[in-house]
Amino acid sequence: MQSQIETAMRIFTDPRHFKLRLFLEGNVIGIFTGLVIALFRYLLELSERYTPLLYGWLRDNPEWIPGWGAVLLAIGWVLYRIVKWDGMTSGSGIPQIKGILIGKMDMNWARVLLLKFTGAVLGIGAGLSLGREGPSVQLGACVGQGIGRMTHRSFAENHYMLTAGAGAGLAAAFNAPLAGVIFCLEELTKNFSPFVLMGAIAAAVTSTTVTQYFFGMEPVFHMGDIPVVSTGSIYMLLILLGAFVGVLGLAFNRLLTRSLDGFATAPVPAWSKSMVPLLTAGVLGFCLPEVLGGGSRLVDSLVVTDYSLYWLLILLLGKFFFTMLCFGSGVPGGIFLPMLVLGSVGGAIFAKLAVFFGGMEPVWTVNCIIFGMAAYFASVVKSPVTGAVLIMEMTGSFDHMLALILVSMTAYLVADLTNGEPVYDMLLNRSLALQAKLASAIKHRRIMSEVIVGMGSQLDGACIREVKWPSGSLIVNVSRAGEDLAPNGGLCLKEGDYLYILSDDVHKSSLELLAAEKST
Repeated sequence: MQSQIETAMRIFTDPRHFKLRLFLEGNVIGIFTGLVIALFRYLLELSERYTPLLYGWLRDNPEWIPGWGAVLLAIGWVLYRIVKWDGMTSGSGIPQIKGILIGKMDMNWARVLLLKFTGAVLGIGAGLSLGREGPSVQLGACVGQGIGRMTHRSFAENHYMLTAGAGAGLAAAFNAPLAGVIFCLEELTKNFSPFVLMGAIAAAVTSTTVTQYFFGMEPVFHMGDIPVVSTGSIYMLLILLGAFVGVLGLAFNRLLTRSLDGFATAPVPAWSKSMVPLLTAGVLGFCLPEVLGGGSRLVDSLVVTDYSLYWLLILLLGKFFFTMLCFGSGVPGGIFLPMLVLGSVGGAIFAKLAVFFGGMEPVWTVNCIIFGMAAYFASVVKSPVTGAVLIMEMTGSFDHMLALILVSMTAYLVADLTNGEPVYDMLLNRSLALQAKLASAIKHRRIMSEVIVGMGSQLDGACIREVKWPSGSLIVNVSRAGEDLAPNGGLCLKEGDYLYILSDDVHKSSLELLAAEKST
């Protein structure tokens, strides 16, 4: 206990040195994360390139179809064993990282790194409608946590390093360093901490630099020439687009929960559940191959192919329900990229209808496809800034900030007014409820929590001695407008103060609630 207090005091006595260390550590994390994600992306791009060729060859040689079915069953068995060996490899990986950051979960970083990498490559490579971003975030977090633990960093510093690795993973997956940083702040920590910012920026920029060395600087989506939105009438149409796609996004979380529940209660052997989406992928490979895999090629095709409204509806429904089937089975893989694909198809449908009824010129169709991705992301994840910045970086177009924010905020408000829960928070709460044994296996530890006194909080204006802190909590430092203050009992707290508190990990959530809860 005494050594932990001394370590914390050394860190916050001179925070400039701590920020410098986080910056240097972030660069190291970014290098290793970039290398891991580069290999991950390379293998997935190989599968995207050769899977259509494989199904074309199978059409010409139908006698080999049973053999391919056997391969899919074998992959399903391997995925089942991976998830059974370590439950932290299941699904996206982002809810697990959020669970670690709030002190409710823990992971064996080396094991998860190996198993998640293998499982995601096999599943997505075999055609499952899952994304690479969730696994990339978790792989980066594993790298950050691994470096922190191997260098014997404090628990608080280890969390900063894990967060930096997660942001680096997202940045490397999509060539989107700014989105990786904002993702750490807006989604993972929900805290604009200078310490989080320092490590995340260094790691995200470095990891992107590494992946660009292998893949070049081209954006993930190839959208061609994108007209710049400049007229007021188009902005009114964009509000309708945000509302339309926001409504489409409302079904995502609800049916995702039902899919997870359906697989959990299905009266079939556990080992067979991961085989269901794989065999479905085998069938779709012959009749609807566009919905296989993450779907980045489908987004590109929407720009150059004039699909009919009927076919767009088929693509939307096919991609939607196949994604539900894949993610509900619990195999390793994310939902980030499939969400963007669904948003792009939704935007294309809106554009078709708007052109048909004379409300829009066809030239704006590509804008609707792009803005639809941001709107769907904002509706489902409820992180509109991350979505807008991510789409800008993924499309390589930085002339549409205002339009993207407008569409994203409209979709966000649609989800918020209908009490839509952010998908990753929903998945985290579900995991904590269904996997109580995982949380109960973690022993109580002393950790450093960083909380911010919120506007109107009961802490705003209260002296430290007047607050009923959780048992065993120790305020190590108070940072106000860049100045460090001695946390004596007579110090009155103010809105915007950063508090650094040493406590048992089980008190982290209550401390954050205490700092944010409005006074009565």
